[in-house]
Amino acid sequence: MASHALDHPPHAPADIRHDWTRAEAEALFALPFNDLLYRAHGLHRRYFDANEVQLSTLLNVKDGGCPEDCKYCAQSARYETGFKAKKLMGLNEVVAKATVAKAAGAQRFCMGAAWRAPKDHELDSVLDMVAAVKGLGMETCVTLGMLDGDQARRLAAAGLDYYNHNLDTSEEFYGEIITTRTYQDRLDTLARVREAGIQVCCGGILGLGESVADRASMLVTLANLPAHPQSVPINLLVAIEGTPLADNQTIDGIDFVRVIATARIMMPASVVRFAAGRLEMDEATQALAFFAGANSVFYGEKLLTTPNPAGAEDRALFDRLGLKPMTPRA
Repeated sequence: MASHALDHPPHAPADIRHDWTRAEAEALFALPFNDLLYRAHGLHRRYFDANEVQLSTLLNVKDGGCPEDCKYCAQSARYETGFKAKKLMGLNEVVAKATVAKAAGAQRFCMGAAWRAPKDHELDSVLDMVAAVKGLGMETCVTLGMLDGDQARRLAAAGLDYYNHNLDTSEEFYGEIITTRTYQDRLDTLARVREAGIQVCCGGILGLGESVADRASMLVTLANLPAHPQSVPINLLVAIEGTPLADNQTIDGIDFVRVIATARIMMPASVVRFAAGRLEMDEATQALAFFAGANSVFYGEKLLTTPNPAGAEDRALFDRLGLKPMTPRA
């Protein structure tokens, strides 16, 4: 594959490309597994300490009642999942949770709210949470749905480090999973976040029923953004009873690792997060994912609505693999 070194300004590494084609991405997926891992791991070592992992904790600060129809989501008001809507958490409760997470070793505290888009008075409360968690010395991240430009700027002024807004899947397959907002809506929110100077956390979900071509297309969209997302979460669907995807089958661990490796090759300087679905994978598969380029995990016993490996289990695995918490990057 051509280096494309001349396509970039002199200060940009030749590996950082924004001109990937689907054919190139699909060719990466088609490589022999060992060749794919070899290439991904080499880039991983070029940009990161291969034995460091960034630890994030995720807290649902506003449960349920979302009007969107995302077919995988327990928090959609459209599905009977037994998940009850709750009010936004109070500031003191959020700070207490963040304090516990920091004491347990988490470096970044991510706060999620089940909104299509926050109202301004709701955002006021989140801004207080961001400032308070930032005051604990932790990195901050929120996921609140769609944002307008003013909301993004207000979050930036509050000191927000990252905004999470996943693409979920390819543009071609997107309409099979979500109809209440468009793919362009998601891209527009990402653009507003970047313009406000907030770092982007954006990835997708595997196991929705998508094809390999869809996985390649999603990664091409991410890698061809004006700037690569600083964090790229790769989630494995956790099938939730009551959602339309409740009967979907978990994808093969090797296929999952292929996505991690391809994401590492296409976005070599991004932190790639092994996100939802780790509880369903054995330690050997997780070890392969870390070798392939995953260098971030959600740390703690619960994600927004689904279980996650216990902290003690993760610490034992990290010890076995010789992994240590990531040194904050300048």
